[in-house]
Amino acid sequence: MLAPTVVIVAVTVRSARQGDSYLEWAVFAALVIGGLATAMQSGRVGRLGAGHLLITCATPSYIAISLIALEAGGPAMLATLTVVAAVCQFALAGWLPTLRRIVTPVVSGTVLMLIVVSVLPLAFDRFQEVPEGASPVAGPLVATVTLVVTAAMVLLARGTWRIWTSLIGIAAGCAISVPFGLYDMQRVIDASWLGLPDTRLPGLAPAPGTEFWALLPAFVILSVVLGIKIVGDGVVIQQVSSKRPGTTDYRVIQGVLNTNAAGVLLSGVAGTPPTTVYSASSAAIINLTGVAARSVGYGVGIILVALAFLPKVTAVLIAVPNPVMGAYLLFLMGLLFVEGMRTVVQDGLDQRKTLVVAFAFSIGVGVEYHGFFGQMSTGAWATSLDTGMTVGALVAVLMTLSMELLGRRPVRMRGPLGTESLPGIYRMLRDLSARHGWDAKATERLCSAGEETLLCLLQPGNQYESAAAPRLTVKARGAASSVDMEFLAVFVDENIEDHLDYLDEQSEVFDDREMSFRLLRHYASSVRHQKFYGMDVITVRVDKL
Repeated sequence: MLAPTVVIVAVTVRSARQGDSYLEWAVFAALVIGGLATAMQSGRVGRLGAGHLLITCATPSYIAISLIALEAGGPAMLATLTVVAAVCQFALAGWLPTLRRIVTPVVSGTVLMLIVVSVLPLAFDRFQEVPEGASPVAGPLVATVTLVVTAAMVLLARGTWRIWTSLIGIAAGCAISVPFGLYDMQRVIDASWLGLPDTRLPGLAPAPGTEFWALLPAFVILSVVLGIKIVGDGVVIQQVSSKRPGTTDYRVIQGVLNTNAAGVLLSGVAGTPPTTVYSASSAAIINLTGVAARSVGYGVGIILVALAFLPKVTAVLIAVPNPVMGAYLLFLMGLLFVEGMRTVVQDGLDQRKTLVVAFAFSIGVGVEYHGFFGQMSTGAWATSLDTGMTVGALVAVLMTLSMELLGRRPVRMRGPLGTESLPGIYRMLRDLSARHGWDAKATERLCSAGEETLLCLLQPGNQYESAAAPRLTVKARGAASSVDMEFLAVFVDENIEDHLDYLDEQSEVFDDREMSFRLLRHYASSVRHQKFYGMDVITVRVDKL
């Protein structure tokens, strides 16, 4: 965690031509906030925390827009926009059940790939940034050594050595840069062993101007996209953190999002580039070491906070030459691009999703390198109109919304969560099946699946008072070959998919609802259950056969 936090903050601050005093403060704040957020993720207090080991540190995803914000209005502008980004992530945690259809994996993956397109030129520019009088081959040579050693570690290292890939690659680049005079040894010598940087809380921009409103869409889009990405990775974390993986609890993921938003908010108050959960790296380390204990997260948090008060240690990384930073950033961007591709394909690529990716990515790349709006994008608004990530994300979202609106319109039914809603469910499903030409046998199977889904949602004994019964909403989309049903209700204490998995073990323990679970599996071709704070969502597909 130490290497990406320090190097990413240093790349952002140096590229924006900010001073050394702000750089030292930004690194200090990023380490403290990353440590606190990592420790918070390890516990669970109310709606904060995941109860899992989740590494949190500065992220390369924010480099491009943080750099633009610093150039446009300094640390105060970055602080204000980061606070808004935190508010968006808090809102995302609360509205996750609603937004899950808009910001899909296709949208998130496309935006991640466009981030790479924006940052790659910055990485290559670092290769040529060497002190006056240095050999012209020094920068490219140092960057090449860093990349080669890092790639060799990724390909050849085994066991826990793979965890140290980043630091070893950076160390190799720094070692080869010393003979060329690129490594700033004096900074390390002058740094004290123990101390605090000058406090530089920038405060918020008192009256946001045109630059703020021009940059706001990029921060909002990226905040939501990274939040959705955390949702997907949070599913993986729950699986790898347990000896016996169960079904995903989305209340835990909402806790991850809330805590991540708290870390982003602290970054905004401190005026440093935002931190975020490195959920993919966390899962990889857990798989590699076999260690997922929450106590490790508390320990990592304490160590990071302690390192922030040791300027000599952080100075070793702040002094890393720009070509080494550029090479390391290039490595990170490659990993991020692969993550974007993986996110796009994880949900399956049909013709419509392929079209979204193709249009959004192509337009985003074109806007990034050649502009799109011509004279309309002059002045401060050129920042948003000529940013490939922003335009590409808007194209992807608009196309997704259009396909959602122009697709099969669902029929709806609302009522109390109880057996008294069954007649309404029957009528809705029979009308839907008749509209699509289903025969009597297929219609009865569809109605039976709807009935068993409702019974699965009910708590044991069905002891609901009519005045206090949770509300139920049923939506169904029909076609000639299948019907997709979605049951939405307030949360219950059990997860339906866990029961379906449990039946495979042929346990002899009696469950008074076991028959409903067995029947639902018999009638439906797929069942998916998602738990959120205040809502349960069960999605069932029934094929005509």
